[in-house]
Amino acid sequence: MVEPGDVVMVACSGGKDSWALLHLLRAYRDIVPFEFEVVAMNLDQGHPGFDVTPLREHLQTHGFRFELVVENTHDVVVAQTPEGKTFCSRCSRMRRAILHRTAAKLGANKIALGHHRDDAIETLWLNMMYAGRMRAMPALLPGQGGGAAIIRPLLGCAEADLAAYTESIGAPILPCDLCGSQPDTRRQRVKRWLAQLSTEVPDLYASVFAAMSNVEPSHLLDPGLPGVAPATAAVDDDDDDTLVAPDAAPSPLVRIRRAASRTAAADGSRT
Repeated sequence: MVEPGDVVMVACSGGKDSWALLHLLRAYRDIVPFEFEVVAMNLDQGHPGFDVTPLREHLQTHGFRFELVVENTHDVVVAQTPEGKTFCSRCSRMRRAILHRTAAKLGANKIALGHHRDDAIETLWLNMMYAGRMRAMPALLPGQGGGAAIIRPLLGCAEADLAAYTESIGAPILPCDLCGSQPDTRRQRVKRWLAQLSTEVPDLYASVFAAMSNVEPSHLLDPGLPGVAPATAAVDDDDDDTLVAPDAAPSPLVRIRRAASRTAAADGSRT
């Protein structure tokens, strides 16, 4: 995600995730055998009561290069969002446009966002449950038309770990009164459901995140994927209760999983 000579603009909202990203990215810069720049950027969107002073003081105290941008998107989002709809989509699009414009001004070729593992999992579930597609967040989204690429260096990090780290460095938290002002959004519901499920499945988050990097196209139904057979040609496979194409040999990974499952079952029968 980060290469020699990069100028990485960190979108620093003042929340725990972006603070962790900013400090960790600079720590990474100090240990890698090549040079790249890190610059923090905060966008004051005109939220009532927003005070950028603690953020500015923290950036100055810790010697970060930074850019503070003021654009009142708050009033536009509130005025143009139909009743009953969430602010998030419109706010995100406007904010992203400003980020790209600022990156171009600063000469940054990459924009770093603080999305973490839990964000990616929630997005995957949102897309599956409400949009009928399997889609999460890319760690690297190449720039288009000469614009900056989007990177998400924290995608493998748990939200709770980032919260603990941010507290340990004493970074000031600037809450967003727009994001949390609408009760019971779909994302909030998914977050709550996942938290409830994790009490029954302790490794839920780790397992779902691993699944996003361990896709078996032949066992899915998208005809655009290599090796996908028509759904009507699928048959039951008694070994693992999945659907496989007729005469299709399982991949090495599937064979390893089956062997592991049998071993685990055998071990379980002996205890």
